[in-house]
Amino acid sequence: MKISRVEIREIRLPLVHFFETSFGRTTVRRIVLVRTEAEGLTGWGEVTCGEEPFYSHETPETAWHILRDFLIPWTLGKEWATASEMAPTFKPIRGHNMAKAALENALWDIEAQMKGVSLAKLLGGSLEEIPCGVSIGIQNTVEELLEKIQRELDAGYQRIKVKIKPGWDVEVLDRIRSKVPRIALMADANSAYTLADLPRLKLLDRFYLMMVEQPLGWEDLIDHAKLQREIATPICLDESIHSADDARKAIEIGAGKIINVKLGRVGGFTSARQVHDVCRAKNVPVWCGGMLESGIGRAHNIALSTLPGFTLPGDVSASRRYWTEDIIDPEVTVGPQGTIRVPTNAGLGYAVNLERIEKVTVRKESFG
Repeated sequence: MKISRVEIREIRLPLVHFFETSFGRTTVRRIVLVRTEAEGLTGWGEVTCGEEPFYSHETPETAWHILRDFLIPWTLGKEWATASEMAPTFKPIRGHNMAKAALENALWDIEAQMKGVSLAKLLGGSLEEIPCGVSIGIQNTVEELLEKIQRELDAGYQRIKVKIKPGWDVEVLDRIRSKVPRIALMADANSAYTLADLPRLKLLDRFYLMMVEQPLGWEDLIDHAKLQREIATPICLDESIHSADDARKAIEIGAGKIINVKLGRVGGFTSARQVHDVCRAKNVPVWCGGMLESGIGRAHNIALSTLPGFTLPGDVSASRRYWTEDIIDPEVTVGPQGTIRVPTNAGLGYAVNLERIEKVTVRKESFG
């Protein structure tokens, strides 16, 4: 595959409902898309970073810079036998995994089209349907949160994840369990706590959570291992895991019992499969996390979730939960049993709606 042209563009999509975490509240997503052309085919990738450097150091501006000034010049006109060859080429650049992932994943899309297989099949996926959970942000009131939870349960979602932070945690979870005592429930802290909060974190055990996600520092492993020894609730690591080596170290020291795999955070499909393989070899469950992606990033997440180690429902949910109109056709839908049917057509599996993308584009730049 010889890349002949790359285009990057920023789109802005207003969320149907604000999404709030311990980092703050998001109402409009700024998303950088990567469109790559090779061998007469077009592949798409998505930079999944947030608008501010709170989840990670990456932002749309840093991604634009790294793509324009480094990653794209390194890839244009070069022959690639497989998309996975990109990962070692990008290794000299420290960090910026979300920018790397967008370009690499676009080439995976093209490779799947060239081979006439779905992206899921090219990755080695085996599931025909993936189980879906849903992530619900911090709400204005507990009553609003309980209403949203019931609405998602009625829609069939198999697992509910709620965001927590100091002051919005134990009492909120108690209200949830009082109303819906038997649902599969997890809590995501996005690094909002420290070991000084141990007495409060121990209280989470009373709620029989599937897991508590990333309670401590965003790059920490050591304190998570200390915390896991003190609580029965399984710790799931998110922000701390950037590579298969991180996953190996976390497992070796007992820093958690579950790992969330996000394509952008780990740097693309090549790295994500490596993380998956490390965890599967150690019988550590993984699941696919979400970053408020558009349909392009959502389609990539669906393909990733078909790998055999993804045994827990991920954050891959229906387009309509986030957007009045997505940028893919058909939009992602979730069936009444809380599953998404994996597309079988070659490549991404969904048609990219260029007309819709043009309407929401605020800047673009082409190379090649």
